[in-house]
Amino acid sequence: MKRILDIAAGTCLLAIVVAGSGPASQELFKMSFKFQAAGKSFAPGEYQVEQKGEGQLVFRRESTGQETAVPFVEKLPAADRPAEGPRLVFAMVGNFEPSYTEYVTEYVLKEVWLDGKSGFLVRAFKGAHQTHVVKAGKAGD
Repeated sequence: MKRILDIAAGTCLLAIVVAGSGPASQELFKMSFKFQAAGKSFAPGEYQVEQKGEGQLVFRRESTGQETAVPFVEKLPAADRPAEGPRLVFAMVGNFEPSYTEYVTEYVLKEVWLDGKSGFLVRAFKGAHQTHVVKAGKAGD
């Protein structure tokens, strides 16, 4: 009888832990420009971003439902300053490659902050570059 009670208590505890963990944080970002992340190109549009599994984020394009996995290098600790909310951080880099006569600005994903507390490093940049931040919006904004 004691063994049955121990098993029942363990099952209840496991159910509470699983229910309390809930789904991964998911945010909607409206992108007005094309961008690159982990060597993949993304068109302008609305994207749901969430962490799925270990070591990857998933970008889901709202208009098509297409999902693209983007690996991240490492988790970033919470900043010492107050949380700025969910955001994507891009490096704005120049490129002469398309025509060799025109300087094109490209947006390359550096960091993803889904819950405003901790983040994910997608690509580290050394050297001079400008930073552009896109904050999460709500559906219908």
